[in-house]
Amino acid sequence: MRLEGPQKTVAQTVALVVVMGGLAWASVPFYDWFCRVTGFGGTTGVSEVASEDVLDQTIKVRFDASLDADMLWDFKPEVREMELRIGETGLAFYEAYNPTDRPIAGSASYNVAPYQAGYFFNKIDCFCFEEQVLAPGERVMMPVTFYVDPEIVDDRDGKYVHTITLSYTFYEIDLPEGFAAVETDNDTNLN
Repeated sequence: MRLEGPQKTVAQTVALVVVMGGLAWASVPFYDWFCRVTGFGGTTGVSEVASEDVLDQTIKVRFDASLDADMLWDFKPEVREMELRIGETGLAFYEAYNPTDRPIAGSASYNVAPYQAGYFFNKIDCFCFEEQVLAPGERVMMPVTFYVDPEIVDDRDGKYVHTITLSYTFYEIDLPEGFAAVETDNDTNLN
């Protein structure tokens, strides 16, 4: 059966909408993958192990913390800046505090600046890899273990980077199932 006239136009329009929808759906995971592979937009790398090479050259790493407008925690880095040798494993801590009377779950998004440093900044372990839940009044120190890849000194743009800023933004997320049940039970007991 061959479509002609208005039927052909409708079929082409539907096909175009389906293709565009598929491309829109695939763009988010593709963009995420692209950023992780290239460091584009300050996306950092993830490593299972520390660097084997440690150079004598040093680099400063600054730490920044912010909160989404709806997030009620207090959140700050323990230290604002550290200097370490390129390739050396660094350990930094961020402090989070829940001043409210209810548990709050949070997730952290992150990036580094300048953006061209993202490809060379590698996290070995980070609180940002998992959601965090703080009980009312709870204060925690959350670690991030990282290194700057020695290849940065040979990169066309990276060799001019002397300071990297690691930034985190926490935003509130839904409580995990177990915590949501506890909160519901507490609300029921209060009534």
